[in-house]
Amino acid sequence: MTVFSCARCGTALTGDLVALPAVPDVDDPDEGRDKKTQRARSTVPRGHYAIDPDPWGAPFRAAAAPRQHTRSRGRGLLRTGTGSTISAGQRDSLVVHPDDVLPRLDPFTCGDNWTGCCGPTGAHGPNLGCACGSRLATWAADCMGPNELHLDPVRVYAWQPGAAAQDRLDGRERP
Repeated sequence: MTVFSCARCGTALTGDLVALPAVPDVDDPDEGRDKKTQRARSTVPRGHYAIDPDPWGAPFRAAAAPRQHTRSRGRGLLRTGTGSTISAGQRDSLVVHPDDVLPRLDPFTCGDNWTGCCGPTGAHGPNLGCACGSRLATWAADCMGPNELHLDPVRVYAWQPGAAAQDRLDGRERP
């Protein structure tokens, strides 16, 4: 079990989460969409997290081959009106179920980072922050793609409560 906390102030952002071996595939983001919000099911199930080894989110760079701007199939973010682009963002972001984190984060709605017709696209950088002001998460939940919440691996840290307690019992201190 792992808890993620803000690296700036130490506030716990999640409860205990279980690691998944990889970010689950998204076969069809349209299947199972919420009828009211048009949001897809979360890529990661409640109570779990996965580390995304691929670049994700802003900034973007020009793609080698053009791609059509249609509804996204898969996990990539869609940037419309900017030509064909791919993510050049952070690697190893922590993908969590939005409901495991959203009650503890505040929307950061500055400029274009909350745009989207049915929810935030996530294409304009971090759009959620800790109460201390650290912008540490990006939520993508627009109808154009998957429903994912990515924690910035530089602005959050993970700890395992059970491991720390075991170390104390063994007479070791964690740094």
